[in-house]
Amino acid sequence: MKAQTIVAADGTSLSARVFETANGNRGSVVIGGAMGVRQDYYEAFAQWLSTQGWRVTTFDYRGSGDSGPSGAGLKGFNADLFDWTRDYEAVIDNAHAALPDRPLYLLGHSLGAQLPGMLTNKHKVSGLLSVAAGSGYWRQNAPQLKRIVPYFWFFLVPLATRLCGYFPGKKLRKVGDLPAGVIMQWRRWCLNPNYSVGAEGEAVRVQYADARFPVQALSITDDELMTLAGTHSLINLYENAPREVTSLAPADLGIRRLGHFGAFRSEHQAQLWPRLSQWLTQLAATRPAAA
Repeated sequence: MKAQTIVAADGTSLSARVFETANGNRGSVVIGGAMGVRQDYYEAFAQWLSTQGWRVTTFDYRGSGDSGPSGAGLKGFNADLFDWTRDYEAVIDNAHAALPDRPLYLLGHSLGAQLPGMLTNKHKVSGLLSVAAGSGYWRQNAPQLKRIVPYFWFFLVPLATRLCGYFPGKKLRKVGDLPAGVIMQWRRWCLNPNYSVGAEGEAVRVQYADARFPVQALSITDDELMTLAGTHSLINLYENAPREVTSLAPADLGIRRLGHFGAFRSEHQAQLWPRLSQWLTQLAATRPAAA
C-alpha cells in the first residue's frame, strides 16, 4: 500500500491509498466509500483485491477521514455532495492516468454508488459495481431504520448542525462527523421520492441519464439500512446504462449475517470477496450502451 495525496480541481488535497498489483494487470478499481466511512474500512479488501490482479485506489472525501479537518474543525468547513463528486472525479483521473490503456471500474459502497451519476468524467469509467446502495429516500429505507428517520431528519440533524456548525455524528453515534453542507444536502435528497434527481432537478437527471457504463448492483437481503426497492430506485436513475440488480442473501454464502457493512469485513473473505472480483470481471463482458 502506498499513501498518496490527490489534488482536486479546486486545489483541495485528498488522502488516498494505492494498492499496486504484482499478479498481472486486469485494470483499475476505485472504491467509493459510504457516508461517514473512512477509507481504512476498505483496506483489507483493497489489499486482497490487489492480489487478484487489480490496481486499487481508496480515498477519503474532503472533510472526512484523513482528507481535511475532523470533529469541531469541521465547523464552517465548506463542502457538499457536489464537492464530494468532484473528489471522486479527481481520484478517477489519477487512477486512469496510471493505467490509461486498461479498464477502470468503480466499486461503490452505498453513497459511493450514488455519486457516479453526477461525474463529469464518466467516459473514463468502464463499469460500476454497486454494493448495498439504494436511493436513500426515507420511505424506502429498511423497516427498522424507517421508524427513526423522521426524528433524525426533522429534529436531530437540523438542530445539531445548527448548534455545532457541522453534524457531530461521532458524539451522537450516528453516521459520523460530516460537513454541514453535506448532511443538509443529503437530508434534502433523502426526503425526496426521487432522491438526488428529485432534489436537484433536471440538470442532475440528465447527468445520470448520460451514464452509459454497465452497472451491477448487489442488494443485501438483511441490509439494515437499504431495501431492494430502494436499490432499484437508485439504479433506475442510470436510465440509459446497461444495469442489473442481484439480490444476495447471507444464506447464499453460508453465513448468518451480512448487513449493510459486512461485505468488506475480513471474516467474509473466503465466501464473498472472490464473488466481488468475479462481478468486476463480468462488467468487462457487458457492452456499454450506445450514446
